[in-house]
Amino acid sequence: MTRAVTHPGEPHDESAAGRLNWLRAGVLGANDGIVSTAGLVVGVAGATTSTGPILTAGLAGLVAGAVSMALGEYVSVSSQRDTERALLEKERRELADFPEEEFEELAVLYEAKGLTPATARQVALELTANDAFAAHADVELHLAPDELANPWHAALASAIAFTTGSLLPLAAILLPPPHVRVVVTFLVVIAALAATGYLSARLGGARPVRAVLRLVLGGALAMAVTFSVGALVG
Repeated sequence: MTRAVTHPGEPHDESAAGRLNWLRAGVLGANDGIVSTAGLVVGVAGATTSTGPILTAGLAGLVAGAVSMALGEYVSVSSQRDTERALLEKERRELADFPEEEFEELAVLYEAKGLTPATARQVALELTANDAFAAHADVELHLAPDELANPWHAALASAIAFTTGSLLPLAAILLPPPHVRVVVTFLVVIAALAATGYLSARLGGARPVRAVLRLVLGGALAMAVTFSVGALVG
């Protein structure tokens, strides 16, 4: 009855890793807001120097992007949570129908972690006596039944991160005088992308230089393309 179940998330007992994942997701969400909104407002600024259309386009992009990000995150986390609940319910039924087989399976899993057979059986015995369901959920599924991801929290966090990132290019395009607003926005966005690239790389343990270059070059290219399109259309 041994099953190989792959879980996409971090183990629930690694709370620090979980917090880093949320922070990294927030940084990436803010980066999405920066790039998409910057490309939008710079494109409109390439077509007109009027503040009204730029503001309207920027706000529309901000709201649409935040809603899209939140909805996508809600659907994704909800699907993950449904899958996790189904796995937990299946495990609960198997414990009720095949308690002896499940005990042997738990002992084998602890042997696979490096324990001697005698120690593995003793650990399995004590954990089963305390809370068999929690023990199997942890070792087999790497899940904590009471700590499943909340799709509403994920959606809200995604929307906030995107909105926060979007406000930066929106302010940069609206506050300066018309003749320098595109240049100012370009410089502000490049600096912001460099900062988010560095932070996301450090959080992920990667080399910051590559992450910064990818974001900076990608953001610069996006703004150059949208400005050119706006200028041609305008």
